[in-house]
Amino acid sequence: MSLLALMMLALGLSIDAFAAAVGRGVVAPERPSPAMAMRTGLVFGLTEMSAPVVGWLLGTAFSGFVEAIDHWIAFVLLLGVGGHMVWNALRGGDDEPEAEAPQGSLLLLMVTAVGTSIDSMVVGISLALLDVDIRIAAPIIGLTTFTMASIGMLAGKAIGEKVGSRAEIAAGVGLALLGCGILYGHTMG
Repeated sequence: MSLLALMMLALGLSIDAFAAAVGRGVVAPERPSPAMAMRTGLVFGLTEMSAPVVGWLLGTAFSGFVEAIDHWIAFVLLLGVGGHMVWNALRGGDDEPEAEAPQGSLLLLMVTAVGTSIDSMVVGISLALLDVDIRIAAPIIGLTTFTMASIGMLAGKAIGEKVGSRAEIAAGVGLALLGCGILYGHTMG
């Protein structure tokens, strides 16, 4: 696989992390600092980098099983996180200081990152079958996702300030639709 093809693959895998980070930026109680955006990017990037390695290690032994349920895992995680965002916006969560403890916020970030990286695990299985060097592929995927998620986090607050709680609802619906799209693509596509 050429470096250009690998970079395009990494960009494609990072799009959902970008969308999720935009949603996270929308609900941030204040404009995210570059450090906060980089922390978000780091969680998404490390998760997205680790997922193809896990897929690579699972290899062909479990590929049929993982491919059989990956879309359901992503669907449930993204639908849950998206539903939580919509519920929070509808109940007026924006008007109060963030009620969640920092660990809850980090846990939600990690669950979202896992939900958006399920496809990377399956890609890792494919990369193993294509004999692609995972030591090169995984860091490219992780760095691309880190960059995209960091940018998404910073852009999210600006979007949220212009659109208000509708942006949080849209971000939540977007994550839920992303989960539905993954499920549809694997079951109907």
